[in-house]
Amino acid sequence: MKAVLSLENVKKTIKGKEIIKGLSFSVKEGEVFGFLGPNGAGKTTTIRMIVGLIGITEGDIIVCGKSVKKDFEGAVRNIGAIVENPEMYKFLTGYQNLLQYARMHDGITKDKITEVVELVGLADRIHDKVKTYSLGMRQRLGLAQCLLHDPKLLILDEPTNGLDPAGIREIRDHLRMLTREKGMSVIVSSHLLSEMELMCDRIAIIQEGELVDVQQVHDMPGKDQVVYTFETGPLGEAAKWLGGKWNAAITETGFTVEAKREEIPLIIKRLIESNVDVFGVKTVSKTLEDRFFEVTAN
Repeated sequence: MKAVLSLENVKKTIKGKEIIKGLSFSVKEGEVFGFLGPNGAGKTTTIRMIVGLIGITEGDIIVCGKSVKKDFEGAVRNIGAIVENPEMYKFLTGYQNLLQYARMHDGITKDKITEVVELVGLADRIHDKVKTYSLGMRQRLGLAQCLLHDPKLLILDEPTNGLDPAGIREIRDHLRMLTREKGMSVIVSSHLLSEMELMCDRIAIIQEGELVDVQQVHDMPGKDQVVYTFETGPLGEAAKWLGGKWNAAITETGFTVEAKREEIPLIIKRLIESNVDVFGVKTVSKTLEDRFFEVTAN
């Protein structure tokens, strides 16, 4: 798959302080790409550079083959974005807001507006005033606004902020549908690890303005090392070698240990040789949160 977005050694210096320190990564066609990091890590600053709200100190950003520095209009024509919160005219209806936005682009028809409204599930409320909308509905209206000009790249900065679980799920489902049916690429910036795990194909982890890692969501560090829970009888002397060689954590019903799959039969064999009853073994998948803290610990 070709890259829709590429960052090439991008740096940003503000008042003599380097905020973004040489970011380089790419976003592929048709993927949901997560931009993950704690508050203040540089996520929003990077997004602001991508969409041209602030300048790039060094490096370049390429969108669909167009340089943000050299051909800004050509690059941003391919982008739809909500940075922080969607801003709307609350005294107008949702439909009137979309009409207003459509005037900024050539060729957006009323049929296109209707199509996008149905796509985000606002058809039954689009003629109500925005001041009557819930936060989730305003997020969906903002999403509709971003989609009017058929962008190749959709950028959402903290799209689930303030949403209840139902609203978060709606946004997640809409993003998945856009990549599946429209072939669109989506960048989602967030610090909510659990949501990123459900939403994204790949994730870039940023910390203090530096790129720590870019990984497939289900292929992040620690995949070869799995946490196993053993249900056993009293461990007795076995607790010593489990704690030493295997660094096992003893529990009321047995112990947990992080090990490779091929090591499990050896552990079971040694337990049996030590006259320890083994009632069951099961895997405990590492969450994205576990892996995130592993990657950012150093």
